[in-house]
Amino acid sequence: MLLVVHNVTSAGRLTDLLPLFHDDFRVQLLVTSTGSSAFQGGLRELFADLELPELPWEQALSTPVDLAISASFGGELAQIPGNLSVMSHGVGYTKRLHEPRATSHEPRATSHEPTFGLSPEWLLAEGKPFVDGLVLSHPEQRERLTRVCPEAVPSAVLAGDPCFDRMLAGRPYRDRFRRALGVRRGQRLVVLNSTWNPEGLFGSGGGQDVLPGLLPRLAAELPADEYRLAAVLHPNVWHGHGPGQIRAWLDRARRAGLILIDPVHAWRQALLAADLVLGDFGAVTYYAAALGTPVLLAADGKGKLDPEAPLAEFVRHAPRLDPNAPLRPQMERVLSAHRPDGSAADFVTSDPGRSAILLRRHFYRLMDLPEPDAPASLEPLPLPPYDPPKLTAPLHVRTRVRGPEIAIERSAEHPYDSSGTYASHLGVHEDTRHPGDLELADVITRDGRPDDPRLGGPDRWTEDVLRLHPHCAAAVYVTGPDTCTVRTREHGVFRLTGDVGAGADADPAAYASSLYVWLAHGGTVPERGVTLRMRTAAGTHPFTVTASSGITGCRPHNAAADPPGTSGAEPRQD
Repeated sequence: MLLVVHNVTSAGRLTDLLPLFHDDFRVQLLVTSTGSSAFQGGLRELFADLELPELPWEQALSTPVDLAISASFGGELAQIPGNLSVMSHGVGYTKRLHEPRATSHEPRATSHEPTFGLSPEWLLAEGKPFVDGLVLSHPEQRERLTRVCPEAVPSAVLAGDPCFDRMLAGRPYRDRFRRALGVRRGQRLVVLNSTWNPEGLFGSGGGQDVLPGLLPRLAAELPADEYRLAAVLHPNVWHGHGPGQIRAWLDRARRAGLILIDPVHAWRQALLAADLVLGDFGAVTYYAAALGTPVLLAADGKGKLDPEAPLAEFVRHAPRLDPNAPLRPQMERVLSAHRPDGSAADFVTSDPGRSAILLRRHFYRLMDLPEPDAPASLEPLPLPPYDPPKLTAPLHVRTRVRGPEIAIERSAEHPYDSSGTYASHLGVHEDTRHPGDLELADVITRDGRPDDPRLGGPDRWTEDVLRLHPHCAAAVYVTGPDTCTVRTREHGVFRLTGDVGAGADADPAAYASSLYVWLAHGGTVPERGVTLRMRTAAGTHPFTVTASSGITGCRPHNAAADPPGTSGAEPRQD
């Protein structure tokens, strides 16, 4: 059996199928690349991971096989010596695209661009069908096929959507996927999604693109402790430009907390974890809607979709982002008004949860082999590695103290709606891109192991920071997801621990900023320690403060004794 790969995008769909042939000693798997796609990046690494015999395309065309499976068109598929099955690598067949391969027959006259994979231009060679099994996920695709290319209808087979089935099976593990991405309790995960067309959200880099201006505004308008941002970019975007180039373009956003999602192995998990998808007319956005996730469209790809496809109908009615209006209110309106609509899921697949059964039956029929006795199944979605975002951009911190409760809001860009009722200070990570930020910081943070010999541990590092940066009032060494050490210039050293049992789940650096402001407003830490409550819009997070190294009963800070702008001064008023 030959897996025919065009690019990483189509290869991702083919890898969904591999478990259907596990444990069958009768089937030898081979892999080849047509070389017909302009997006060849990432294929070497993917083939290395598969560890299957790889045939050069010319050799593949001369090697008889019982079955070849492709998840795309293009290349000389009609010349493969064996049965050929083709399936979609998206959510059915939706996009218009010129047929690029040279053929000896005259294509039918059409009044518009043909639908990729669902038109004579893609399905006929020498005027005849060359696909032995055209896999469709829903009867509406067969209806469109009947209208535009009736010759191909006999080869059509309804066999569900293995990609969507894997997501449906992964739904119970949503919370695990969220924790893997560093999403904390009460936070909202916003997934930015772009297809690879120039009209997509990522666009072509031109002056009309939305994304370059959108990212800093999202960082300014969405508080860091209430929202988490992640980006799922089409593999053609990711590998076409190169992962290094994508990281370079999005460096500012990444330093502000944007997570870049692996576009092959982890995008489905991110979609399951999302609270909102800010997307475009690509398949991933439609999958999100099918999962019941609120969607806000930033690019509709006018003219790029088959107007009869369900995806086009969805795009016509989905809520639109107004890039010129405040972003947070638009997102919150969509979140509050959202009511799951089953119509999207209805058109993704007519056989939810059964694609493994239907596809294996189809493939073994084309190979003329009896199916194995074991039940057909797909691989569960793997749990991604724990990889929380690292915020190294300066954080504008606004706080309000009321007894032991500290309201806090942190933004990676200067917030537009700063209120004079909040005190403010600047928190800077030691790995900031601009060293000058450290000279302006009220609070400097670092995260690492408590026994890291390079830093000398929390006590040594915090002491060094206050010595190196005279303006800094507090140094914060984050040692775990709920703990940190804080050395203040005026009050000594403290250990902070989130009270997980009481529902605390926040960035320890935010606890430290809360403590800094509380001390500046006259708070004292008794010998037995104290419990403070940090409040964000996402919830209340109790954390305990204990004096370290025998420092107890620390004196209250006299803010009036400090001239404005000096070390240990009370946080500035906006």
